[in-house]
Amino acid sequence: MECKKQSNMKRCACTYPGCPRKGICCECIQHHVSKNQLPACCFPKEAEKTYDRSIEAFVRSRG
Repeated sequence: MECKKQSNMKRCACTYPGCPRKGICCECIQHHVSKNQLPACCFPKEAEKTYDRSIEAFVRSRG
């Protein structure tokens, strides 16, 4: 499967400077799930800016 990094970049919610996985969704998801986290695209804009990708932060942001 071909990576669609260029089109993914247009909607990537990650604001972490220098993120090596930006626009590469499959790598981003694998990285965060392996750490019991969720990727930036799961969070509202203000919550994403905290860089806290924990499940707890996700629940608080929705709550």
